Amino acid sequence: MFGKLKNLFGGDNGIEITAPVAGKVVALEDVPDPTFAQGILGPGIAIEPTEGRIVAPADGTVDVMFETGHAVSLTTAGGAELLIHVGIDTVQLEGRHYKACCKAGDQVRKGDTLIEFDPEAIKAEGYKIVTPVLICNPDTFKDVKSVAGETVSAGDALLHLETK
Repeated sequence: MFGKLKNLFGGDNGIEITAPVAGKVVALEDVPDPTFAQGILGPGIAIEPTEGRIVAPADGTVDVMFETGHAVSLTTAGGAELLIHVGIDTVQLEGRHYKACCKAGDQVRKGDTLIEFDPEAIKAEGYKIVTPVLICNPDTFKDVKSVAGETVSAGDALLHLETK
């Protein structure tokens, strides 16, 4: 009962993950890669980017910046383990069209640039740029919900993680 009252009066009942990039929101099951679509790496949502910059969706620590710059994992200050993967099979580009703007161990603030990329060049090489945003430790949370509309700007609410 007290938890419900706390929620009614603005109590902290979870973690907000914001959009790391502007674009069209895509359901995870509609991502054209079974590893993402089936939630094998965790639940989440994807974005079809309309810009070439990935920003930190929350304050946290970079765990892994992939050598190729196409993906980054971080742990938020609230304990959520995130994976942001720019494009499908884009590891095969071997870093072309990507610039990593941080490294493992860096402390980042919400909105800090993590990756810059060239969406048009990636598409011209035949790759999709849909970008899954995954929660890799969902068992830590009671629920993971999408709170995004059809489109988002970087920094808009994207996922709500309800704490246990």
